[in-house]
Amino acid sequence: MSEEDPPPPETGQRGPLPEAVRAKVLALASETLGSLSGDEVPPSLRPYRGWAPARRTKLAATPLAAAVENDVVFRQRVVARLRQSRPDLVASLEEGAAPAAADPVEVAAVAYLARTPTWEELVDAAGAHLHRASVAAESGRAAETVAKLEESLLAARAESREELTRLRVEIEEARGATATLRRALKEERGARRRAEQALEEARTRAATETAASAAAASSSDAEVRRLRGRLEDAEQALESGRRVTREGRTAEDMRLRLLLDTVVDAASGLRRELALPPTTGRPADAVEALTPGTEMGAHSERALLPEDPAIFDQLLALPQVHLVVDGYNVTKTAYPDLPLETQRTRLVRGLAALAARSGAEVTCCFDGATISGRVPSASGRGVRVLFSKPGETADELIRRLVRAEPAGRPVVVVSSDREVADGVRRAGGRPVAAVALVRRLDRA
Repeated sequence: MSEEDPPPPETGQRGPLPEAVRAKVLALASETLGSLSGDEVPPSLRPYRGWAPARRTKLAATPLAAAVENDVVFRQRVVARLRQSRPDLVASLEEGAAPAAADPVEVAAVAYLARTPTWEELVDAAGAHLHRASVAAESGRAAETVAKLEESLLAARAESREELTRLRVEIEEARGATATLRRALKEERGARRRAEQALEEARTRAATETAASAAAASSSDAEVRRLRGRLEDAEQALESGRRVTREGRTAEDMRLRLLLDTVVDAASGLRRELALPPTTGRPADAVEALTPGTEMGAHSERALLPEDPAIFDQLLALPQVHLVVDGYNVTKTAYPDLPLETQRTRLVRGLAALAARSGAEVTCCFDGATISGRVPSASGRGVRVLFSKPGETADELIRRLVRAEPAGRPVVVVSSDREVADGVRRAGGRPVAAVALVRRLDRA
């Protein structure tokens, strides 16, 4: 039959389709609707053509069902698509025979759409099949419910028997506990009578012991009074000894203070007698050395064993100490890879901080032979920076500084050069290894 031929007259369904058959019909119609072109879609279904098949089946069920029922052309297009997807099923139904292994719901839906000769019987058969399946499912659920209730009943009976057994055991245990309590009460009464007797005996003994204790306390009081008298005598003797000791110490302190005042007055008189002018400089200021700007031109160094930095701290604590530092000897020990100018700057800054904390006079000496051109200006607050003159090493400059100091003034020379250390020691100074100063600066 071509699309130009008029469709044959069809008979309608005498009653509503079973719900499962109706859902299957709507699903097949929805799938077909999505594959049709715009002019093939019935006007009532055009708003739903762009929806997803599942959404059309769910939300456009009423217009779909009306189109399937009333629009023969649309239904034939659905059947034409079924002939492509299910050719065997459609051919069998048109011949009046339904496949035995096919799903009754799908068979009824296809037969309804194709309006095969026996479609009404197939729809009724699908409804009867669904009814039987529903009845069977309901019967299975009822049987399952009955089985669960029987199990619950059996469990309740078993639980009741267990509860009864437990109550019987508890009753027996309560009876045993009651008998035990009765025996314990009887024993408690006997023990109470014995305790009362023992209490009476204890009271009697307590009265006797109280009398004995009173006599002993009286005797103890007399002994305590005697010991207190002896203690007072000892305290008086101790106080007398302390007074004698204080008097002796006061006299000794008086003699020492008098001697010290005599020495101070003598020193003051000697200062007035000599008429010494106020101190305006230091002996190191008189030692000749290069000044910044002097033309110069090489370098030498030597080494000595290190010493403990704790000794260095002790030496800085001496009054009026003069600290003389062999500059390059220290920097070559601490940071030899830096340029000479950076070495000098870093050392002088560390010595300035050390001078500010200790209050010591600090002089730092560098070899002038290492300088080409003018002598650089490298000074720090509280630090005297000197360069050796041409033809003279920093070692010789250090020895001249030590010899310039008056005898008795503590002079500490920092150098790891053994020759410098020996010369300083002969001149009355105290040599300290360069590593001691490096460690002291690192710690600061």
